[in-house]
Order: sequence, then C-alpha cells, then structure tokens
Amino acid sequence: MRTLRAELVRDEEHASKVVHAIVLEAKRSLFLATANAKDLRVPAPVGTRARAAGRFVSLVELLADKVRAGLELRFLHSGLPSRPFRAVLAAHPVLASCVRACPRVHLKMVAADGAKLYLGSANFTGAGLGEKSDGRRNFELGIVTTDDVLLDTTQERFDRIWRGLECASCKLRRECPKPLDRVESDAREKRRAPPAKKAAPKPRAVRKP
Repeated sequence: MRTLRAELVRDEEHASKVVHAIVLEAKRSLFLATANAKDLRVPAPVGTRARAAGRFVSLVELLADKVRAGLELRFLHSGLPSRPFRAVLAAHPVLASCVRACPRVHLKMVAADGAKLYLGSANFTGAGLGEKSDGRRNFELGIVTTDDVLLDTTQERFDRIWRGLECASCKLRRECPKPLDRVESDAREKRRAPPAKKAAPKPRAVRKP
C-alpha cells in the first residue's frame, strides 16, 4: 500500500485528458490496451483543411503517421475489431506489427513515453475514449497519473502479455487463433532474418546500328 498522486477522469473528459493529452502527445512509446477496438475519430490536426472544415479523422491514421515518425506503438485488444478499424489498419501496413490480439485482454490502459498513465473503464471506441455527444457516450471513470512505480508495474504487466509470457498457462490457448507467444516468436525470427537482396537490374538491350 502506498500513496500516489492521480487525477480522476470522468465521462467526456476522456477525450481531452486521455486521447489528446496522452495518446496524441506520445513521442517515443505508446502502450495501449483495450477490450474493444473501433475506428475512434478525432478532430483533424490544427492547420489542416480538414480541421478548418470541422472534419474528424481516424485516430488510427494519426497513430500510423506517428509510427512512421519513430513512435514505438503496442496496441493490445481482445476479440475482433470493428470493420472500419480493420479497414484503416489494412491501409497502413506500418501498423501490422504494432497490433496484437488476446482473448483474455480486458484491461483498459494507456501509457505514453513511460511518463503518463491512464487506467480506467474506457475502451478504444468513440463512446469510451472518443467525443460522442451527450446521450451517446458511455459512463466512464478512470485515473491519470505520472507515478513512476505504477507506470513500471503496469508496463511490465502489459509487456508480459504482449510477449506471450502468459500463454503457456492460459486455459483458452487451444481456442486462441494465434497465441501471442507464437506471434512473438515469429517477430523475433523476422528481426533476425537477413534483409532480402534486391534483384540486379537486367542489362538493357543495345541495338546494333
């Protein structure tokens, strides 16, 4: 038992205090766990035509841009994401190795840069973390903290699940379509494999005079 400083986050505050202040501000690393994953949409970035027109864009697309810029993204979810989420994911191959599924995942967690942490009830959906209007969003509660001990503990737990270290003892392993220890093993093999050699260009035919 220990004392920590934390801020309570309620209902619509999840959009500003979690999505905008934590997810979109992440620069080096972002660990995100959710039971339910949908194509959560947010206001377009400031300075864009879409923002001027009041349009919303996919948060997954913005995360893809951040991954291309060097962000380490780990996105854990349970079950089958929504069809729009899967469509956006397929359109951004850079995210292929950033998303893993585990039927046991029910925690809702966001950890950014090892410095900011959200723990609560909200899923990665418009009605949970997003900006659904009053009467269309869920009742959610959570906390935001910068406590280093809690950050270390939760990220360690997340990492064990991500790397499949809980798979061996899981009673759902036989029903699991792709246990995470196999995913991690495949990822290690891919990292160790030498880069494929590019085929030498074929010599151009020279016409005889």
